[in-house]
Amino acid sequence: MSKIPFTKMHGCGNDYIYVNVAQHPIDDPKAATIKWSDRHKGIGSDGLVLIGKSSMPEADFTMRIFNADGSEAMMCGNASRCIGKYLFGKGLTTKTEIRLLTLSGIKVLYLHITDDIVESVTVDMGEPILEDATQFIASRGLDMGTFVSMGNPHFVIFTENVDQVGETGRSLEYHPAFPQRCNIEFAHIEADGSIRTRVWERGSGITQACGTGACATAVAAALTGKAGRTSQIVMDGGTLNIEWCEDDRSTEGRFFQKNHVYMTGPAAFVFDGELEQ
Repeated sequence: MSKIPFTKMHGCGNDYIYVNVAQHPIDDPKAATIKWSDRHKGIGSDGLVLIGKSSMPEADFTMRIFNADGSEAMMCGNASRCIGKYLFGKGLTTKTEIRLLTLSGIKVLYLHITDDIVESVTVDMGEPILEDATQFIASRGLDMGTFVSMGNPHFVIFTENVDQVGETGRSLEYHPAFPQRCNIEFAHIEADGSIRTRVWERGSGITQACGTGACATAVAAALTGKAGRTSQIVMDGGTLNIEWCEDDRSTEGRFFQKNHVYMTGPAAFVFDGELEQ
């Protein structure tokens, strides 16, 4: 059996196993994810992230992400922040602006560095996709929430009881209104204006945080008049700052696009190790 070096990282408690597949290819990512993500018999994680070199000039690196059940996801905001820290920390790039190719398109990572250490990362998550999905879902008996796609589907429910995430989230993930299943967010506007959010992530269950889920929650709050264009999303594992950009602007030499959602938050190394494939 071959040895596969890996790095365990987390973004606000949303933990994944990261492998540089440009150097160490994974034969069967689905099987590897299920085995390695097991919290009793494996390393324990919300899934597996594969980092590769891009063959496209428009992107610097690639990302594939698999949920703990082996299903492949389109994108993960927390994982993309961790990739930025991984690439810079491992000396794989000196760039502080990285273009990452995902199944949801190219995402731009802006690294915030202090003393040569990546302290936080801002991710251009792109434009939310709204279309008429909410009307479609309401016609199928789900009118208690707002549907927002951030490249993957989210259904955001504002409620006094965010702790229903387990029971209600499990049933809604597989609701007929969501033919590809769905991530479910339960959110509450706090007295200080922050938004307390708990997440049922499709394929993984309850997670400590979800970057795309935080973005979807912030967009849903703005759409329903519960918040402005900037929100603090307080999840089980930490807080993410989300801005749904209202106008084009430049900040510190970086261009922010109208209608794009920008997520800023931490990323942390946990440990390195080796796995048998």
